[in-house]
Parts: sequence; structure tokens; C-alpha cells
Amino acid sequence: MSVLCEFKKGKIHDVVIKPLTKFIDERGWLAELFRTDEVAQDIVPVMAYVSMTQPGVARGPHEHAEQTDYFCFIGPSNFKVYLWDSRADSPSCGIRQTIYGGADSPLMLIVPPGVVHAYKNVGIDNGIVFNAPNRLYAGEGKRSPVDEIRHEESAGSVFLLD
Repeated sequence: MSVLCEFKKGKIHDVVIKPLTKFIDERGWLAELFRTDEVAQDIVPVMAYVSMTQPGVARGPHEHAEQTDYFCFIGPSNFKVYLWDSRADSPSCGIRQTIYGGADSPLMLIVPPGVVHAYKNVGIDNGIVFNAPNRLYAGEGKRSPVDEIRHEESAGSVFLLD
């Protein structure tokens, strides 16, 4: 659960941002999204999904108590990603960070539990986002509570998108 405070700009501890390399040839391009030899064992994905977000539309802000998200922003549009560190025990508690990813800057983003996050399609095309979290949505067989604390409709929320 998030700690409410005034946020200032900076970099958030434990958030990983890695540019994705496109390997281009006469057929098109290929980008590696995930490798088990490049992530810690406790955040190895257990499922994956893709979502399409229309231009001007945002998803979030929300956070997870236990889940780590492993996002890839690859296009064909661009996204503004919003992050707020509200973890009381984090060295970067009270920091907000924004980054851009997508067609112009493909990237992988790891968001740990307790970091409130949202993204908005700031391009003119529909945008695709890949996510491979380390927890199953609604648990084994979809029989558990969803690990998601939503802030989209919270009155007086400090987690604002522009």
C-alpha cells in the first residue's frame, strides 16, 4: 500500500530500464524481450500478455503488493510512463519518474511491487505493450484476489497524469 507524500523528480530505486535492441535485416526486425539469464530469479515471469492502448488513453495509475511487472514498450506508438515510489522502506521514497518508450525508443521496464505506475499513449497510432509479470493474474486457476491497488478514481490522489 502506498505512502502518501509530496513527490519530487528523480530516479526510482529498483526500477530497471533497458533499451531494446532491434536486429534489422531484409525481412524486418527482431528484438529480444526476455532472457532468464538477464533477470533475478524472483522476478522471472510466470505469464505474459499484450495490450493495445488507443492514442490519448492512459492505463493506471495502480500498484501491486507482490507482483513485479516486466513491461516492453515496442510500438507502433509511443508512451509516456509515470512512476511514483511510495514504498516507505525505499531509499527513493517520494520520488516520481517519467520516461518515454515505444516506437521511437523501444525499452524494457521492470516495475517492482509498491511502485505506483501508469502509462499513456502519447502517439497517433494504437500502441502495443507487452507485460510478463512474476505473478499469475488472480492466482492459480484465477481463484485468488487480484494483486492490484487502483488509484485512477481516488479522490485527491497524488498520482496524477498530465
